[in-house]
Amino acid sequence: MKTPIIRPAQRRILDLLKRGDATTAGEIAAALRLTDVGVRQHLTSLEQLGLVLSALNAPAGRGRPAAAWSLTDLGQRTYPDHHAELTVDLIDATREAVGEGGLQKVIEARARKQVAGYRDRLPPPTASLKRRVEALATERTREGYMAEVVAEGRGRFLLIEHHCPICDAAKRCLGLCASELEVFRGALGRSVTVDRIAHLLSGEERCVYRIARA
Repeated sequence: MKTPIIRPAQRRILDLLKRGDATTAGEIAAALRLTDVGVRQHLTSLEQLGLVLSALNAPAGRGRPAAAWSLTDLGQRTYPDHHAELTVDLIDATREAVGEGGLQKVIEARARKQVAGYRDRLPPPTASLKRRVEALATERTREGYMAEVVAEGRGRFLLIEHHCPICDAAKRCLGLCASELEVFRGALGRSVTVDRIAHLLSGEERCVYRIARA
């Protein structure tokens, strides 16, 4: 299938829908500071490309309910998958060659490398937790996870990952997801607690981690 041409403004709309930050045309227009007419034209174009679809919200008072927009499966696939098919094949080949125990050792070695890399790029433990979590989110976004940080109050933060570029691989090897949690804990250190409170593979729309001082 030919890759659809997505204009910059349309990509910004897709990003908003991916994050769940806005769903109606009015909300999207306000968030991006565009006109309602312009947003509706972009949404129509994206719908024709098969990248988005709409459904009517439940009525709230008088008037016609606003349409809520979301990404289609094709729209989801416009985000990076880190060569999902190759990764899955490598997982299967590794499992066949060295068994489940050997595969787990590979995952653990990868996790140690991730921890070391994050520690090198994150601010030191003496920096504020906010700075450190935001730096981690920046690294994760660079890797394709579309991460953001939301302050939850009382010194706690949510690390939200709106996209999983290794989703297919994680479905084939659950140890990859388990290691992600330990990687965050290792990167941020023993003075910080990290708990996963939403999980894409459990049917949630995104992965969410609550991070706080221990």
